[in-house]
Amino acid sequence: MYNRKQIFEDAGNESIFFWGARQTGKSTLLKQLFPDALKFDLLLSSDYKRLLENNGLIREMISANAAIRIVLIDEIQRLPDLLNEIHWLIVNKGVQFILSGSSPRKILRSGVNLLGGRALRYELYPLVSAEIPDFDLLRAINNGLLPKHYDAANAKKMLSAYIGSYLKDEIAVEARLRNIDIFSRFLQIAALTNGEIVNYTNIAAESSVSVPTIKGYFQILEDTLLGRYLPAFQKKPKRRVVVSPKFYLFDIGIVNSLLKRERIEMGTELFGKAFEHFIYQEIFAHSRYSGLEYDISYWRTSSGFEVDFILGESEVAIEIKSTSDVQSRHLKGLKAFEEEYTCKKMIVVSTDPYPRQVGNILILPYEVFLERLWKGEII
Repeated sequence: MYNRKQIFEDAGNESIFFWGARQTGKSTLLKQLFPDALKFDLLLSSDYKRLLENNGLIREMISANAAIRIVLIDEIQRLPDLLNEIHWLIVNKGVQFILSGSSPRKILRSGVNLLGGRALRYELYPLVSAEIPDFDLLRAINNGLLPKHYDAANAKKMLSAYIGSYLKDEIAVEARLRNIDIFSRFLQIAALTNGEIVNYTNIAAESSVSVPTIKGYFQILEDTLLGRYLPAFQKKPKRRVVVSPKFYLFDIGIVNSLLKRERIEMGTELFGKAFEHFIYQEIFAHSRYSGLEYDISYWRTSSGFEVDFILGESEVAIEIKSTSDVQSRHLKGLKAFEEEYTCKKMIVVSTDPYPRQVGNILILPYEVFLERLWKGEII
């Protein structure tokens, strides 16, 4: 059992849209938090058929039982027209609705009722270190952090099934893609360039499709919560800076499976890339779960200086190094950033065995960094 960090900060009795990719654990968490709610799961054919044929069913049930104050509907994107009825019940009956789903794309693009701003939006991400007793970094790096995958003795088969049944089939159907084979090829290229600056032209050439098509594919991944852009930090630069975004898929394990990686061990190049991805997932989840929602960006100059993550308006600059012996050459990007911006904290996250201070730069073992992050001591 995991003690999830998503606790619906400041939600009170307001209705909620609760999004998250498949198998992040939404249904399990909602059952824990709302055990007495009236529940409908639209993946069940029985629930789906009842509400499809009678949109007023929930209103009729509430009219018959005034004790019903919370209604939980899972996979709400399957019946977006139901939102008109839900809106009426929120306004006229004061019922709290918890509306969860794996993708807001269909609802956002259908132009249906979005409840007039009466529902707050929250998301659930893959597991983070603070939710896992006896957290194992190499297990997370290799299996990914979807709950069933992290726990699995053989995550490879589960990851392969997830990609085949969900990423390639279900997402392709939802996005109404004409050529699933090309989209599958795109997914592999997106994994290959994971965490790198997006070059639409190169990716289009490798995928044998147009640049607008590739941009559309990235938008599909973003809309279905399967990836997100990391923007470039551009605040009043003195040096010329790169302005194109990077793109990260939502889970390390998915990247591993798409690229058919063998087991990743510390000290390898693959570990370095996966380690950076892992720290990004932790920072992003903390930003949202904490309620701070600080901006996260990266900084890179045209001359090659780079800092992996800038938090907020340059409050914190973070460089990720998978080495166990951080040296002065690893600090060049942070020192260059300090020359241009006022920064409260500059941190290198590494596999060093103990914390160190070099000038204004703090070198932290990843365990110490994660502990401080989730205690609210980084930002």
